[in-house]
Amino acid sequence: MSTGAGRADPADRGRLHVSRTVLRKIAEHTADQDPGCAPTRRRIAGLGLGAHGASAHVSGPDDALRVRLDVALRYPAPIREAVAALRTRVGEELSRLADCEVRSVDVTVSALVPADTPPRVE
Repeated sequence: MSTGAGRADPADRGRLHVSRTVLRKIAEHTADQDPGCAPTRRRIAGLGLGAHGASAHVSGPDDALRVRLDVALRYPAPIREAVAALRTRVGEELSRLADCEVRSVDVTVSALVPADTPPRVE
């Protein structure tokens, strides 16, 4: 099929493959933007190495993605509700940005960070 001035319909132009690295970064960025998630400080042998946010692993085909997230949540907050909202948000963003269907989003809460603690200078 043709649409307009000799241009093919987008479905007829070819395939689009989005790298798993890009999907992982979308999931991590979405989690980092979630108000319930918090960055944590990295330390090795007592030395501060900066902060890091969520980490993700993405597997499976585009029509059945499986996402594993490791996040720190702000505390106190209802953890079950925060994780449910995070699952929904990550699934919706992967669908919206990369046209993928997410089968599951498994979330590991690796830390709880006090919500009202001011940042410390190191």
